[in-house]
Amino acid sequence: MSYDYDLFVIGAGSGGVRASRMAAGLGAKVAVCEDLYLGGTCVNVGCVPKKLFVYGSHFKEDFQAAAGFGWSVDKTSFDWPVLRDNKTKEIERLNGIYDTMLKNAGVKVVDGRGRIIDPHTVEVAGKQYSAERILIAVGGWPVIPAIEGGEHIISSNEAFYLEKFPKRVIIVGGGYIAVEFAGIFDGLGSETHLLYRGELFLRGFDKDIREFVAQEMTKKGVNLKFNTNVTAIAKQADGTLLVSLTDGSTLEVDCVMYATGRKPKTDDIGLENTKVECNANGAIIVNDDYQTSEPSIYGLGDATDRVQLTPVALAEGMALVRNLYGAANQKVDYNFIATAVFSNPNIGTVGYSEEDAVAKYEKIAVYKADFKHMKHTLGGSDERTFMKLLVDQKTDRVIGCHMVGSDAGEIIQGIAIAIKAGATKNDFDTTIGVHPTAAEEFVTMREPAYILG
Repeated sequence: MSYDYDLFVIGAGSGGVRASRMAAGLGAKVAVCEDLYLGGTCVNVGCVPKKLFVYGSHFKEDFQAAAGFGWSVDKTSFDWPVLRDNKTKEIERLNGIYDTMLKNAGVKVVDGRGRIIDPHTVEVAGKQYSAERILIAVGGWPVIPAIEGGEHIISSNEAFYLEKFPKRVIIVGGGYIAVEFAGIFDGLGSETHLLYRGELFLRGFDKDIREFVAQEMTKKGVNLKFNTNVTAIAKQADGTLLVSLTDGSTLEVDCVMYATGRKPKTDDIGLENTKVECNANGAIIVNDDYQTSEPSIYGLGDATDRVQLTPVALAEGMALVRNLYGAANQKVDYNFIATAVFSNPNIGTVGYSEEDAVAKYEKIAVYKADFKHMKHTLGGSDERTFMKLLVDQKTDRVIGCHMVGSDAGEIIQGIAIAIKAGATKNDFDTTIGVHPTAAEEFVTMREPAYILG
């Protein structure tokens, strides 16, 4: 049977764009549709603008530290519209680059939300396109629970485009996004409250890391309220928001942002017209080859809710396309995926947490370091850096590495390569450090803090 396209991709986010370009490069006839913005969440309302805001939020501390190094800094002030609008210009520039890349690769870009009509047909803006294969890469979308006054809540999407910068803000949630935005708002000058319904945020991370970050954020002025949630929000006559909490208290703020999770954006894309199966939160169920229960339809990235990280979606897109059009047999290895949380201070982590390592390995050695970064000795900050290594005693292999501190995200990338390659503690010990750096501490931790198992 003849089709308009070999591959039709629904969603031009990180995974969809990478899969489209690579498939076209391998000779496939490809089209991709997008109803919001090229580049998806990461480029537009995720990783990229967030990191730009994180950079901006650190200048207050840098200005304060400058005096200790002999610099006299005049009175400083922050202009929210300048940061917001410069960020938007950069995002628009990236949108244009994505559009150019796709078209130069020979990919047809179709504006509009794709809806699957049957296993080989996608409709966009009233026009139908047939394809041998369909790839669903629609990503995810913030989930905001229904509460009284919920119409006053914003998500991280809207936070990037606020008309006015809030003097006081509540952030609800305990994951990456909540913790990162708490650091952003606090650093840019807001009175910041972070509320989480559980005992401690960043569930799934190493407990030492979670506790250390909570300690450091509190020192920086973020008001952390655990085991607390919002019951209602009321808008007052002056436009401020009165927020009622589960502990009976109230907070008066200018903005309430929820970062309480994301769900796959698979609603209303025509899955009912296929055999594609989804789990309870709408995530598309796929096999190890990213194929759904409808043989001609595939899914990847946040739409499948496996590992919600941009580099994972990119890797999945490359593996899928190489296997379909490049005669490869590539599998994505989900073990030892490094990640960073761009909180203040940063978190970098790869491998097992102590809690998970104890459950998997017979005996582990735990190494820790807690110290003041050299920069802060003159800068005057009381921020500390924390590092942790987990070692399987049976094989001497390093199975976990965790850091909280300046540039943790940058440092963990190099260490992730070593751990992925199977580095042992002896490899770390016999590696000569780069002095003076914080990172050298990873190769100078000689004695374990304790051994478990």
